[in-house]
Order: sequence, then C-alpha cells, then structure tokens
Amino acid sequence: MPATSKAQQKAAGAALSAKRGDTKVKDLKGASKEMYDSMSESQLEEFAGTKHAGKPEHVQRD
Repeated sequence: MPATSKAQQKAAGAALSAKRGDTKVKDLKGASKEMYDSMSESQLEEFAGTKHAGKPEHVQRD
C-alpha cells in the first residue's frame, strides 16, 4: 500500500531510519513513532519509497 501524502511518506522514512538504527527511536514523534511501533521494515520501505510527484502535502481526514 503506497503512501497517500508527502507527510505520510516522510513519517515512514523517519520510522524506517529508526528501524535500521540510523536514528534514535527516542527522537521519533507523532505518526513516525506510531509507524515504528506498528509496521515492519518492509512495510515502511514501501511507504517511504512511494513516488511523491503529484501527492498532496497532507490528506484531509473525514
């Protein structure tokens, strides 16, 4: 499942960086912290690797 916004893609990238040990988990906040806790590394790779051309910065929730 690809990311639906640039913000979601950035959060996945931050969580993926922490999963790989490149950044500290304690530095994660908000969505990236939730993604770190609930998603596998392969799921995070899929979200972070989504092409961002044409994606909105944020998606409005209903």
